[in-house]
Amino acid sequence: MTPPPDISPAAAPRTLIYGLGRSGRGVLRFLARESVSADWYDARPSAEDLDLAAQFGFAPADLGHAYRTVIAAPGVPIDHPDLLNLAARGAEIIGEAELAARARPKLPMVGITGTAGKGSTTVLVAALLRACGVNALEGGNIDPPLLDIVDAAEVAVVELSSFQLERVTGFAPAVAVITNLAVDHLDRHGSVEAYHAAKRNITRAQTEADWLVVPPDLNLPTRARVLHFDPAQLRLSDGQTVLPLSDLPEGLHPANAAAALLAAEGMLRHLGKTVDPAQLAAGLLAARPVPGRFETVARLGQLKFVNDSIATRTVAVEAALQQAAAPIAWLIGGRDKGADLAPLRRAAEGKVKQVIAFGQDGEQLAHQLGLPYQVVAFGELSGEATMQAVVRLAAECLLAGEPPGGTVLLAPIGTSFDLYRDYAERGAVFTAAARAWVSAHATPSEVPV
Repeated sequence: MTPPPDISPAAAPRTLIYGLGRSGRGVLRFLARESVSADWYDARPSAEDLDLAAQFGFAPADLGHAYRTVIAAPGVPIDHPDLLNLAARGAEIIGEAELAARARPKLPMVGITGTAGKGSTTVLVAALLRACGVNALEGGNIDPPLLDIVDAAEVAVVELSSFQLERVTGFAPAVAVITNLAVDHLDRHGSVEAYHAAKRNITRAQTEADWLVVPPDLNLPTRARVLHFDPAQLRLSDGQTVLPLSDLPEGLHPANAAAALLAAEGMLRHLGKTVDPAQLAAGLLAARPVPGRFETVARLGQLKFVNDSIATRTVAVEAALQQAAAPIAWLIGGRDKGADLAPLRRAAEGKVKQVIAFGQDGEQLAHQLGLPYQVVAFGELSGEATMQAVVRLAAECLLAGEPPGGTVLLAPIGTSFDLYRDYAERGAVFTAAARAWVSAHATPSEVPV
């Protein structure tokens, strides 16, 4: 068994927090609650980072010191020269998830990863467990950091990125979920194989008593009990249907819901609690999509506006196209990240009426797709005005159909950094533009969302 990191007060100089930000601040708060001091290092600390470190009495690091344990932020590459030098002087490099597992070994955890859908599935698993009377809290790669919830949760439901999973050795969730494995983060991992290997680390330390929930076509070596979820069936491990697929609330992806059901069941059985299909069904019916992830943000008659601004990976965009009701006015743009467009052409066939391209590489992406498109020229308008123009063109296109209506879908393929701070701001600007358009066109008898 891997020994826990030495975070006792007497060993404070032996512990280094490398990289602050959201995850690192979670580590700072956790070590402070444990009455443990540590040194810290960040190449570009924010004012919030500096204030928090000073508040807890943590000192800036001497990277020439021989630290025993280095807790590295997920954004720091595993082969960063500083980390390699620290390791050469005897340091063990771990991350937030490994620290949580070692410091709170009795806390039951559900670990969730995947190329797409992991955040939505994480939130849904926690909601299902709460519907069954379990004090489940979500965190990790989504807010809040994992270490912020480990002392308040009966069960921690943890979203885990490949960056986090690179650094786990003894992290052994009672239930692990892999939503899917596609292509992403090649700039960090170097190859699809290395990226998938990092994802598979989620089951590395699991035992025969644990559950691993995976897609129907995924098989991998593990000691855990493997359960394949079926996106067409909302059922338990014994085949019992919890809810008809047609009753699933709008915006919840069937694959995420199917995986979440099995994960919730696995944790309930781990806790020795009754698995009540009626409670799980009630949890599903009460669930809502995570804001910004295939979220219906406005509606007027048969026309609706769906914000999936986070959909930049091929598998996520494909899922959005499959889930959206036709006809679709598909909004694409941003900075091209080299996504494979072939699956998207297939998913769009017979469903997409018009592509509306915007942003730095929108026209280039639209041209590669080979679908009918219109372009809002990049550089002529602000991000807000660009989105207003995009929404207007999309709505007009769908209202000109017979019958009028359909889905205005923001599933942009490209990253947001050409016109917006991040995907969340892009989604917020889209939401504002959609609601403004609906308000301007609604009759007195129509109440816009």
